[in-house]
Amino acid sequence: MSVARVTEVTASSKKSFEDAIRKGVKRAGKTLDNVKSAWVQEQSVVIDNDEVVEFRVNMKVTFILKD
Repeated sequence: MSVARVTEVTASSKKSFEDAIRKGVKRAGKTLDNVKSAWVQEQSVVIDNDEVVEFRVNMKVTFILKD
């Protein structure tokens, strides 16, 4: 039987939401072992001079705990 844990991760990108998600998952994988899924809970943007300058995501990342 596996036991999982969920942690919240916030990531940002100047390019896109997809890039922010990829950066967040990659960074989570450096610290957490056995990352299995991520749920994007929230998306937002930073606007400067009527232009989108940053994409942000708030994710819940699920990983399996070691026995």
